[in-house]
Amino acid sequence: MNRVIVFLLAAFDALVTVAAGLVVVLAPATLLWVVEFGGLAPWGALWPTAARVWQLGHVVPLEITLPADYMATAGIDPGAASFVLSLAPLAFVGFTAISATRSGRRASRSGAAFTGALAGTVVFAAAAAGIALTAGNPIAHTSLTEAILFPALIFGIPALLGALVGEWQDADSGVIAALREWTEDLPEDWALTPTVIARAGAIAAVGLLGVAALVTAVAIFARGSQIVGLYEASHVDVLGAVLLTLGQLLYLPTLVVWALAFVAGPGVSLGAGATVAASGTTTGVLPGLPLLGVLPESTSPWLLLLALLPVAVGAFAGWVARSFFAADAERVAARIVVTLGIAVVSAGSAALLAALASGSLGPGVLAQLGPEPGPVALAIGIEVGVGAGILLLSPRRRAREDGAIEAVPTALLEPSVD
Repeated sequence: MNRVIVFLLAAFDALVTVAAGLVVVLAPATLLWVVEFGGLAPWGALWPTAARVWQLGHVVPLEITLPADYMATAGIDPGAASFVLSLAPLAFVGFTAISATRSGRRASRSGAAFTGALAGTVVFAAAAAGIALTAGNPIAHTSLTEAILFPALIFGIPALLGALVGEWQDADSGVIAALREWTEDLPEDWALTPTVIARAGAIAAVGLLGVAALVTAVAIFARGSQIVGLYEASHVDVLGAVLLTLGQLLYLPTLVVWALAFVAGPGVSLGAGATVAASGTTTGVLPGLPLLGVLPESTSPWLLLLALLPVAVGAFAGWVARSFFAADAERVAARIVVTLGIAVVSAGSAALLAALASGSLGPGVLAQLGPEPGPVALAIGIEVGVGAGILLLSPRRRAREDGAIEAVPTALLEPSVD
């Protein structure tokens, strides 16, 4: 396909992604504008708030400065008038990343992978710049550099990864195709290693998110009464409850990442000296958001068994990876590398998610919430690596000439023919 057409299609993908993210905020805000103000207030006043929410959803920190008269009326300590809001609702990140990945893959199939990825990233950055320059807000401020760079990275990195995967699978020429052909000339097991690591690592990452989502759903069900109690304590009307619920849905992926840190073991920091972990829970003062009602006030030692779930995910990824190797393959080193690769991909994914799901939600003790990327990555890497290693490095079975089945250490198996 003509590169100009690929450029235009990628640019269109980026614009649609930006527009969809803004609509998610503007639609309920417009409903509130119609119901509460009857259309009397200027609709354009909604734009700065919607733009700031979109920016926060793309991990752009907001510097909040509350008016002095509001602080005096509300009786709030003037020292809390200025703070940073950086805990991102990851629903925006997830949507943008998925859309960008699909755009990169589509550009690869069209024969201009990197042109499409670059075009989409540039257009997304330009749209982010336009949003930043038109979203003047006396309460919430952003750095122009961060407001352009962070959204561009959120779109650009997945778009590039999608293009690279597409090139690896389908390209007939180019640097990526040459690299793939070079790996195919390696000995049998080593030729499979990059593909196996990528596929099994992706399976492990998705499996970890699935486990965390399941744990989150169970926690919401088990702590339903506490969530309802916080809704009642908020004293909001029906419209307010709907808007509050929609806002919390945007933060639901963030909570899923917190659940992943809880399952892995390190847990989640809730400010100075307060943590929620399977090994023990110490909670401090938290905002009265109903969704935070899922956080347990105490934990049981039995919850430490949740760490077996990442091990099971790693075992499943190892089983998938093992199916790529011939039953009579002798090269243990290749399977060791695959095991380490799965662990590294899982740990890296967990570290990235933990970093995105951490930040500030207010002044004082709320200045740092979320999981620590380092401990979470270490725990996930070990747990998934152990599970993958059990399946990839365990002794294999081969048929003897008399038809019996003999267990043979993997290191002694004969080389693969296929």
